Amino acid sequence: MTMENDNYGAEQIQVLEGLEAVRKRPGMYIGSTSVRGLHHMVYEIVDNGVDEALAGYCTEINVEIEPGNIISVQDNGRGIPVEIHPKTHISTAETVYTVLHAGGKFGGDSGYKVSGGLHGVGASVVNALSAWTEVTIERDGGIYQMSFEKGKTVKKLEKIGESKKTGTKVRFLADDTIFESLDYEYEVLEKRLREIAFLTKGLKITLEDKRDPENIKKADFCYEGGLISFVEFLNKNKEKIHPTPIYIERAGEVPVEIAIQYTTSYSENIYTFVNNINTIEGGTHLEGFKRALTKVFNDYARSHNIIKEKEAKSLEDYKQKYGSDAYGTVAYILNLVRIWSIPLCFLGIAVGAIHKYVIGIRKLDTLEKGMGLIVTFVTLLIICQILPLAFAVFVKFGRG
Repeated sequence: MTMENDNYGAEQIQVLEGLEAVRKRPGMYIGSTSVRGLHHMVYEIVDNGVDEALAGYCTEINVEIEPGNIISVQDNGRGIPVEIHPKTHISTAETVYTVLHAGGKFGGDSGYKVSGGLHGVGASVVNALSAWTEVTIERDGGIYQMSFEKGKTVKKLEKIGESKKTGTKVRFLADDTIFESLDYEYEVLEKRLREIAFLTKGLKITLEDKRDPENIKKADFCYEGGLISFVEFLNKNKEKIHPTPIYIERAGEVPVEIAIQYTTSYSENIYTFVNNINTIEGGTHLEGFKRALTKVFNDYARSHNIIKEKEAKSLEDYKQKYGSDAYGTVAYILNLVRIWSIPLCFLGIAVGAIHKYVIGIRKLDTLEKGMGLIVTFVTLLIICQILPLAFAVFVKFGRG
């Protein structure tokens, strides 16, 4: 192995000041510089307004895509503090946008009990990765404004007017020397903002795309039902077993919300969120939920003599008993007798349900027996259909 350079001393150690590290390695902070990272910039600023909503101080967030792919995010929260910060000796607002890990989301007496985003990094990272950023704050009876270019302050915070309102407006243009593309996808933003509105009960979020004056797109999201509305939206085109979702809410140090609705679909959809952030890889919260649900199933099964007193089954056991076997049979029916597939599928489920809950047969193999009878019946139908065809072929070729 050849040595390229044997000089390694103090002069080889780089010290990146301010937000230089963010611009040097943007993927470490927003995941990537692709379109995904571009949209993440919007989410970070929106999340600041959502945190104000979760704290009880914000009711509306307006997001606009202006011509030239300029993003504008405005909320009616309390507004970023404008007084001089005791440690940085510059305005608190400028500190938030120019110093990494400066924010009110680190626990204790920090201003927020619940928050999402990058915790004190989001605003400064967006600022660092933007060609320019402009922040307008309404607070303490005044309107204040400051501006930046590539993370560096070009106009200090100054008072530009009077106002009795409160809130923060952030406009920025992502840096095209960092991102692969600056073209925002309206549908991607729409989906995420709708999701946020579902998760933040009562918060109104608007999205407006003004890039094409002749085709302005706009969407409004506000759901008083919260998670219930979310589940209803997800299941709007499915046949529900019960019309209203089961909803559980518990307040306390760690508030929890759960919404459940069973449908006739064969696929399972579980979405988990922590502080409004989608935890796509699950976690202890998902495992805890599954364990609790398993306990409910087992307790019910024991109380109805479906399983033995000391016997315990997992959710997978119940799925295999009532799920996998039945789904395999249904697939078999779908492949062979398409015209019979839908009515027979529901007939099998109905037979199992009637035996278990109405007639009172308390064995887990009830559905299996019902589906077995159906398969036998369908097989006979197939034979009846195939035999005449086979006979006709035999006669035709036999004579030849």
